[in-house]
Amino acid sequence: MKLAVPSAIISAMAFYATTSTAFSTGRHRLGGRVVSNAAKIFGTTAFLAQSPSSVSVCAAKAFSTRFFSKSSSALQMAEAAPFKSWTFDKSCDSMEFNRVSSATISITDDLKELDESDLVIIGIYGPKKEEGEEGEEEEEEQEASKDEEVPKPTLVGKAKDLDDLLEGALSDLMMENYKEFKHGAAAGNATPVLRIYSGDKTKRILLLGMGNEGKAMESGFVAKIGSALAAQCDTNKKVKTCSILLPSIFPMDDAHLHDFSSEFYNSLYSDNRFRTKDKIKHKAEHLETVTIVAEGGVTNVDAAMAAIETGKALASGVTLTKDIVNAPHNVLNSESLADVARKIAKESGGTIKCTILGKEECEKRGMGAYLGVARGSETEPQFIHLTYSPKSGNVKKKVGVVGKGLLFDTGGYNIKTAMMELMKFDCGGAAAVLGAARAVGALEPEGVEAHFIVAACENMINDRAVVPSDILTASNGKTIEIVNTDAEGRLTLADALVYADKEVGCESIIELSTLTGACMVSLGKEVCGVWTSNDDLAQALADISKVTGEKSWRMPLEKSYNKQLESKIADISNCGTRYGGAITAALFLQNFVDKKKPFAHIDIAGPVWDDKSGATGFGAKLVSEWVSRQSK
Repeated sequence: MKLAVPSAIISAMAFYATTSTAFSTGRHRLGGRVVSNAAKIFGTTAFLAQSPSSVSVCAAKAFSTRFFSKSSSALQMAEAAPFKSWTFDKSCDSMEFNRVSSATISITDDLKELDESDLVIIGIYGPKKEEGEEGEEEEEEQEASKDEEVPKPTLVGKAKDLDDLLEGALSDLMMENYKEFKHGAAAGNATPVLRIYSGDKTKRILLLGMGNEGKAMESGFVAKIGSALAAQCDTNKKVKTCSILLPSIFPMDDAHLHDFSSEFYNSLYSDNRFRTKDKIKHKAEHLETVTIVAEGGVTNVDAAMAAIETGKALASGVTLTKDIVNAPHNVLNSESLADVARKIAKESGGTIKCTILGKEECEKRGMGAYLGVARGSETEPQFIHLTYSPKSGNVKKKVGVVGKGLLFDTGGYNIKTAMMELMKFDCGGAAAVLGAARAVGALEPEGVEAHFIVAACENMINDRAVVPSDILTASNGKTIEIVNTDAEGRLTLADALVYADKEVGCESIIELSTLTGACMVSLGKEVCGVWTSNDDLAQALADISKVTGEKSWRMPLEKSYNKQLESKIADISNCGTRYGGAITAALFLQNFVDKKKPFAHIDIAGPVWDDKSGATGFGAKLVSEWVSRQSK
């Protein structure tokens, strides 16, 4: 029995600071004396203190209990459910979304912005490596570990000006943390916080590594910096305003600002839909604004801000992708996924139209492969079709994106013997497709009409479910012998692909699915596999993969393996032998798209899920970028 508890705000703050770090000869100890030059930067006389660790925890919870009385002798009390789910008699019909952080990002070249921020982050490039010095990091670490003399850092530009005004405090901070920070050479690593006190206000300064100056920029570098920024905004609790000073050589073109923004917002994702009370964790919950201070100037502020907003729009799609994959089956089923699609269309402002085909409409189209799997579901089949159309009405190309939408996969009568608890992620393809639809609706690319298609259902066991030896007929007339009910995703995809190809008339099609464990064995958990017979499409997807940071690898479509799919009594069987399973799955899908049409199957079974953090959002960026490029 629980009693009603008044709303309470519980806050605790733990702070530890050390003032043991000393300036070199002739300087005051950090935290000990006034450094008057700081007033020139922050508008007042300030105190300095280095804080290697700082923790602020703030939590606010309101608890309520509803009381119900049926008689004087019986008092029943029930606490409102923290999230919507099924009841004993009814399935859940909707899924809650997580919101992207409300913090805004702006860009300027006005250094005065540094004065107004609670947290100031200064980007530092490490010393330029001379030819032949590559690979010497290990030797440097060994030297540092032997307490040998640490090389003195050389600061340039505004970082040097700031260091001079703070009487070398930044240089000292770099030297004391050389092993981890390497004078900025360790990209994404940060120094401890340097605190500046002024009355009752505290300003925090830290240095963020940008890698070695002059080093070729690695794929995903800018996104890594965006993620590191988000981490610092979260670690430094109660920060409302943050400025990051980026050196003049940091890439400031639209594409990189887009990546920076997208990864910043993605890194602040936290799924609290199914948590209660002190288990709820908000990242950077007090953060209101982030200002990028570009030391090299901003050529076009409007274009830069548009790129930042593009990144945030893409993050909204990735957030939804994570939400869908993270949701348990008692919340997310075919009907609640269809409701998600309707919400995407509603928030698009008219650029996206939603069509849901029910059981009868699917039967009229002869979707026997999809409906065969759906027979085992608790909920009715929901065939989701979102159509994005540019506002101008000018369409140069019509493309299709199909996602596997198995909301839970038990394996059917060929029941799974491992990883059952993770089979909510079998909708990862559908999640990526719907997340991309949301992003595309916000990005509003011109010249392309995009069709996002998901045949949603579950693979369950009941007296209606498909069994091994059943023969299903797909909507293109192809008959399929079921030799394994755990090879069900390709059955739902078969009818979805025929729909995209024949009924919609898409000119090119890509399909994403968590289709095989064999692909995970081949490529691991960070790389998706791409199967296509079209070299141009293969190259386009490879290029996009490098841009988005979602790693991919082209795999072979070995036609001789088609022998594994031969059936004694039907046109084709739904599963081959244990060898080359990812390839035979891809070959199976080729039967449901015109062979002359560019088509790619993308198996994302590995990278869709991380065992530590859950859903990764993989695929949403790849699809969004592919769609956006189709009109170019």
